[in-house]
Amino acid sequence: MVLGGGGADGTGCELGGRDAAMDAALQALYGGAGDKEGRRQGQGRERTAGLGGSAPAVARWLGDIRTYFPSSVVQVMQRDAIDRLGLSALLLEPEMLEAVEADVHLVGTLLSLNKAMPETTKETARAVVRKVVEELEKRLSTRTRATLTGALDRSARVSRPRHHDIDWNRTIAANLKNYLPEYRTVVPERLIGYGRASQSVKKEVILCIDQSGSMAASVVYASVFGAVLGSMRSLNTRLVVFDTNVVDLTEQLDDPVDVLFGTQLGGGTDINRALAYCQSQISRPAETVVVLISDLYEGGIRDEMLKRVAAMKASGVQFVTLLALSDEGAPAYDREHAAALAALGAPAFACTPDLFPEVMAAAIEKRPLPIPDTAAA
Repeated sequence: MVLGGGGADGTGCELGGRDAAMDAALQALYGGAGDKEGRRQGQGRERTAGLGGSAPAVARWLGDIRTYFPSSVVQVMQRDAIDRLGLSALLLEPEMLEAVEADVHLVGTLLSLNKAMPETTKETARAVVRKVVEELEKRLSTRTRATLTGALDRSARVSRPRHHDIDWNRTIAANLKNYLPEYRTVVPERLIGYGRASQSVKKEVILCIDQSGSMAASVVYASVFGAVLGSMRSLNTRLVVFDTNVVDLTEQLDDPVDVLFGTQLGGGTDINRALAYCQSQISRPAETVVVLISDLYEGGIRDEMLKRVAAMKASGVQFVTLLALSDEGAPAYDREHAAALAALGAPAFACTPDLFPEVMAAAIEKRPLPIPDTAAA
């Protein structure tokens, strides 16, 4: 797209109608940067960003961009407006929230503003957050439950099953090499069976989430996954968030919106303290998966943090380190700590929401994690 401007700037012809309206919406957000370039080259008059601090102007602009651009572009422009034009304060107004195209990043912004938000706005903010959360649950829950149910069933299979617990399909497949043509039968040297059906908890999962400001999208996704895992009877799921303090939000797991509003984005980071708490909650180490979601910028005691990870792994805990749980890839992270964890057998990597069920399934089955080729460490 080539943008127009004063004196047919950059296009060779004047814009009109819908094109002019689109250009005006873009100029309101990006005009300042374009003007600096134009002034350096001696071209044209000053073009300035046109939103200012006016709530009505922002409301009109939000409506305009939703008219002229697809949803994916609208979300990018909203995030840029918040960052470039300092619109965070305007998101505290209910009418602004109702006009915004909701996505994971907006939820992160609202959560970071939670403590400053007036009571008149909080219900609107919760409605916005709930809309995004419900869309994410719809997208992620079915596949997550199916993937993890299969992993739990496979992890429960036993090698010396009772007769009524034998998995005949897998037993026959595993013993085809022992087929006797003259008898038209297979000699089952190795029996494969299911674990006895039970409603009891098979695995323990602890999600330990860094709630520093850079982890906003990861906090949103982790809360949704926490609610999905918490709804599965075979899993006992605990959700812990931390900065320099540690907060256990397990009691709110049935509603991820409550979980999200129980977080406090921003602040420092004390991974060691968080892992100490998680370690204290482990009663069946061989059946426990601990998932640390953090950029690893440790403000606590580094050596103690690494010792705790080593101790958990030595006891049989499956330890997973995710630098991010989002679609954006790995954020800035502490490479030294990532390398140290990798040396302990806990490689750190960024994980997309679509990959997360596979990562959890691998951890439950105690097989190698499906680390992406672009993994950080």
